[in-house]
Amino acid sequence: MNDACGCLLRIRETIHSLTPKELQLANFLLDHADRAVNMSIDVLAETCGVSVSTVVRLCKTLGYTGYKELIRNLYSDISSSQPDNTFEDITPGDQPEAVMRNICQCNIKAIENTFAIADPAALTLAVKKLCDADRIDFYGMGSSGLVALDAGSKFLRCGKTVFAHSDPHNQVLSALTLREGDVAVLISYSGETTDILTLARLIQPLGATIISLTRYGKNSLSEMADIRLYASSTETLLRIGPMSSRIAQLTVIDTLYASVCSQIFDVVKPHLEQSRTATLRMHQPHSSR
Repeated sequence: MNDACGCLLRIRETIHSLTPKELQLANFLLDHADRAVNMSIDVLAETCGVSVSTVVRLCKTLGYTGYKELIRNLYSDISSSQPDNTFEDITPGDQPEAVMRNICQCNIKAIENTFAIADPAALTLAVKKLCDADRIDFYGMGSSGLVALDAGSKFLRCGKTVFAHSDPHNQVLSALTLREGDVAVLISYSGETTDILTLARLIQPLGATIISLTRYGKNSLSEMADIRLYASSTETLLRIGPMSSRIAQLTVIDTLYASVCSQIFDVVKPHLEQSRTATLRMHQPHSSR
């Protein structure tokens, strides 16, 4: 995770994967951060009705070396004059202008938080594997499936062999042909999508590198992945459909694509130019004779 990532953001991003006792502690930190920063580890544990070992375990889960580092970062969060959330929930009857403002603010925050939770080492390794691979597969279901198709369309411009199927049966057939040296990017915001987990289990023994793109925190898909990438969502109560999570996922995909093009520019340049020329011709009107 990016060192600049705030403590409160780390807590919110991992809250879905905590044990009941850890959740009890995390909720107290979120609701009473100003009180927690003045407590010793023993007082905090007693106040929350948990053990000291639970506090230590949560510190490790959040990526901190210990309690002192957690409190230091928590104090930094509450000392900041900038509010953590700048958007409001959409409520029934809101005018389109208000909806647009909140959607834009929500998406901006999702992108900012996605950058904050990024692991530079994992990102660098993912780009290297994608650069070295001759074949890259993208897998996702539902909204994440649309992100996978977008990723496939982008990476085809690099001159690599790329597969991105929307049909679950074709996804299985494609996955079974992966080999060592290939890369499979599996996208699921929850990290618990049944069909994607099935694909991960099929791919694991084949030797291909699995890159997961999920929400931050512990989940089944990231546990099976060789490289773990994360996206952040700020979707609120009126959840018409996955919106900010899709924007965040697309941001990570765009980062991977642009990074690959940058790292092996001399290799991909002819393919980029060829694809650009071909697509431009498709949009030009046919000359009449």
